[in-house]
Amino acid sequence: MTDQPNILMIMADQLAPQALSFHGNPDCKTPNLDRLAAASVIFDNAYCNYPVCVPSRASMMSGRLIPAIKVWDNACELASSQPTLAHHLRHLGYHTVLSGKMHFIGPDQLHGFNERTVTDVYPSGFEWVADWHAGPAFVPSATGLNGVVDAGPAARTLQEDFDEEVAHSTVQTIYDLARRAADAGPWFQIASFTSPHTPFVADQRYWDRYDPDKINMPRVGALPFDDLDYASRALFFAHGRHRHRVIEDDLRRARHGYYAMISFIDDKVGEILGALEASGQADNTVIVFCADHGEMLGERGMWFKQSFYEWSARVPLMISAPPRYAPRRVKECVSLVDLLPTLVGIGGGEVALPCDGESLEPALTGGTTRDLVVSDYYGIGPCVPHRMVRQGRFKLIYTHGHPDLLFDLEADRDELRNLAGDPSYEDTLARLKSILMDGWDPQEIDRQIRASQAERLFLKATPGEPADWDYVARTGDETRYVRRGSGGVDGTKADRRLPRIDPIPPHFPAISQEDVASIIEGILPLPAHLSASEGNAGRS
Repeated sequence: MTDQPNILMIMADQLAPQALSFHGNPDCKTPNLDRLAAASVIFDNAYCNYPVCVPSRASMMSGRLIPAIKVWDNACELASSQPTLAHHLRHLGYHTVLSGKMHFIGPDQLHGFNERTVTDVYPSGFEWVADWHAGPAFVPSATGLNGVVDAGPAARTLQEDFDEEVAHSTVQTIYDLARRAADAGPWFQIASFTSPHTPFVADQRYWDRYDPDKINMPRVGALPFDDLDYASRALFFAHGRHRHRVIEDDLRRARHGYYAMISFIDDKVGEILGALEASGQADNTVIVFCADHGEMLGERGMWFKQSFYEWSARVPLMISAPPRYAPRRVKECVSLVDLLPTLVGIGGGEVALPCDGESLEPALTGGTTRDLVVSDYYGIGPCVPHRMVRQGRFKLIYTHGHPDLLFDLEADRDELRNLAGDPSYEDTLARLKSILMDGWDPQEIDRQIRASQAERLFLKATPGEPADWDYVARTGDETRYVRRGSGGVDGTKADRRLPRIDPIPPHFPAISQEDVASIIEGILPLPAHLSASEGNAGRS
């Protein structure tokens, strides 16, 4: 392997490591990822720095935590003046290519990449601005539990359309890069898929790889509403759990679909790895596999992301270069923000600009890391500054104005025992809270977020046709994927599903925003029809 190896990053969307066989799940079938894992340094405690797509990817690409780049939610642009991983690697002589989803918001759709080969699956404007004034149940992207209750097999989905394009473009680019002159220099390519993001609908061929009777179920079932922390109560409504009841059959089909979608991505990974080998570049390419955030997948009765619980906040992360790094597992806590300094170091450089990440190169060769993760969340649901710190075995979750949550993840992997009120853990709580609050003022963050939301909502509501920043790689893509006014995420994906189905309508009527807020605060009780446990109750 040369001093400047090629670097290939493969990303999945909303992939929880707990679903993968090399992280201990016996049911999910991923032979290509298993083969890659066997030749990788695997980070067992890797986290995103924001459990939602746009901010997570912006943080990863910039090497900065969210307060530094002010990408508060899924409708915030990463400033063009912010250097990214692509800029850093180009300074080291790399040719940089983005193939697939990165969900850049705003007019800059390259952010330092030399080229971009695939249209993004989501819009690039201010369509999905979080609005804390609208309350916890406000969801600008129109997503809800239809992605769960409508789970099942299909002949074709919009997400498969997109991911086939990503795989094809990545493979073609690998061959094109191999044809360059010998002195053309190294390359960096990101292949970024949109699966296994909801809805949990998979090609029949992948669905049939699994026996529905052998799909494992959540370790922790739905918890009583009164036992939920404030953020989880808010997400109960933001995720639409007050509109649909998820019964055991839904749970099983959703997890079945999720595993099938992962197997689909696994096949795409196999195609990419095959192209690397066939083109003669495998021995001189460092491969990174990761995801932007996880998926709760029915654990605790919760779905999607937006939470700091393990299934939402943790991500798979492995780095493979057997000629350079012996396969091993790393226990210390790391996060996606660490990838920028790591890959710059692998490329032969150093990061001289501000960076919140730490190079993982020592860990790749048997050393240790600082064993620290900081993650932020400022989107839908809680509508207050929300932050997490993990170091060693302990995790602290801070929700502004509400009780702290402290968990010992070695003794309590399911995060069911809050230690924040236990005098025995006062020192641990104080230490982690000092880290969490270092340079971070929740009241000032709250002010900045609300000001940003007001400005972007004003721009969104401006009369006339808004600017079109969507990156289009080929004719027809401007209407093929999720776009402004297309019916939102769930609506567009349901419309593109073949054969089409009639989505299951909400089982329960809406609840006013005022009552939602009162229920979350405990002023009003949860309506009786929502109090029955999920996962085993029938529908009325």
